[in-house]
Amino acid sequence: MPVVIRHPLPWLVASLICLRIPAAAGQSSGAHPFGADDLSKLREAHAVAVAPDGASILYDVMYFDHTGPAKHEWHLIAYSGAPDRKLELPEHFTPSGFTSDGTALYGTLPVAEHPQLAIVPLEPSGGATRIVSLPSGVQRAAIAPDGRHYALLADPAPRDSLAAVRTVVENTQTELYVVDATGADGGWWCPALDQITEIAWSPDGSRVAVITQTPKIGHHDVRAAIDVCSRSGARRIAELRAPVSGIAWTEGGKTLAFTSTTTDVLTPDHVWTVAADGGTPIDRTPHLTGSAVGLVGDPAGDVWVEVHKGVSVEIDALRGGQLTDAIRWPGGIIARLPVFPAFTSSPAAMAFTVGDPTHTQNVARPAGSALERITHEGDSLIAHLALGDVRVVSWTAKDGTHLEGIVTFPAGYRAGTRAPFLELPHGGPEANDPLEFDFLSRFAAGLGYVVMQPQYRGSTGYGSDFLDAIYQHFGDRAYSDVNSATDEAIAQGWADPDRRSSGGAPGAS
Repeated sequence: MPVVIRHPLPWLVASLICLRIPAAAGQSSGAHPFGADDLSKLREAHAVAVAPDGASILYDVMYFDHTGPAKHEWHLIAYSGAPDRKLELPEHFTPSGFTSDGTALYGTLPVAEHPQLAIVPLEPSGGATRIVSLPSGVQRAAIAPDGRHYALLADPAPRDSLAAVRTVVENTQTELYVVDATGADGGWWCPALDQITEIAWSPDGSRVAVITQTPKIGHHDVRAAIDVCSRSGARRIAELRAPVSGIAWTEGGKTLAFTSTTTDVLTPDHVWTVAADGGTPIDRTPHLTGSAVGLVGDPAGDVWVEVHKGVSVEIDALRGGQLTDAIRWPGGIIARLPVFPAFTSSPAAMAFTVGDPTHTQNVARPAGSALERITHEGDSLIAHLALGDVRVVSWTAKDGTHLEGIVTFPAGYRAGTRAPFLELPHGGPEANDPLEFDFLSRFAAGLGYVVMQPQYRGSTGYGSDFLDAIYQHFGDRAYSDVNSATDEAIAQGWADPDRRSSGGAPGAS
């Protein structure tokens, strides 16, 4: 999979500060444009897991602060939306979900600089933290649907004794280690599979679907394979000449669903299925006008798919081999795949992370046929900001290509005013700019810029042909599309042709 860096945040913020363009006139009294101090104070919330009884949601509050990397707080909120409480967890512990009895969280905790599987009680009086240690640490952990085992992705090799004095750049070996919930009876399953990227437990907790991918980094010619792994060994299900993302069991454990592609680029964009006993994979979305970039299965066997449609992101459902519209966040995006209780004995409950141009990402839950936002991180700060309009616009380039972009205006912008203009293409190259509260666009708009985020050929959300069009045409098509965004902004009267800047380049990574 490609490494995607949407914007190099510290460098670009510093560059924009140096431009020293005054904010647009006409801002409301008592409000101020979004600036660097606001970025350090702004908070957002991401759903992490739903408790086994479906009564509460674990979520992560992320913020930047004035120094250092992003900071994290871990909170619990009732599924109804209240009350909420901050958890007192060990420093640097990163929870992944709940244990089967709901009294503790499992996740990773660094030990001697290597993350290890840790089980931490929710209540400080709940007892000591339990650790399962592997020689080179744990990359990821997933609990079985019956709550009896953990599947760990890890490198079985011992630690490099010379790591302090040398750097080795190579694909990390990733194998599957399975241990029971007490930390005993652990062992390496299917050790021949050593380039694992994704896993999913079978509904009965006896097998693990495994995606391996070679090479994992740095090469266009990717090959992927799907195996079903158990204590007795691995069975090859399918081999693909393309990347694979996401794996889930469905139809009572008879079928595996995943996302992959028939394009020449490295981004999976269609939903596929294959029989769990092996066979030929079937593309279930051959005429999809958007991009299905990942999926997850719940313990009931339902499969939920992240689908980019233009600059919007929704969650659709795979039912009976057909992808159907399911859940949207009006005027914005669902920022990641849903979370739910991990156990087959749990009630049906789901939590989502949503965002839009006037709110940071927050947690929402289903309420009838819609979603209800139940956290409000960032709202108190945004209420005191002077923010301009955000519009989704479309145009036709000179060569006839239909394009779309997001335009962010300064507060108080008056129609027909030619303002300083910033062209801000996303990185990737195979990604897109979602319709959300974009920190850099808001920051530049606070300095008086009109900001255009063009979705050039190679962006997700517009179908396979549009995505594949960047292959071997990065230097002409992608850049031509970005330049046409500037032409459109000038033609619309938004951009001053003598005050133009570019805050990135298509494909930055």
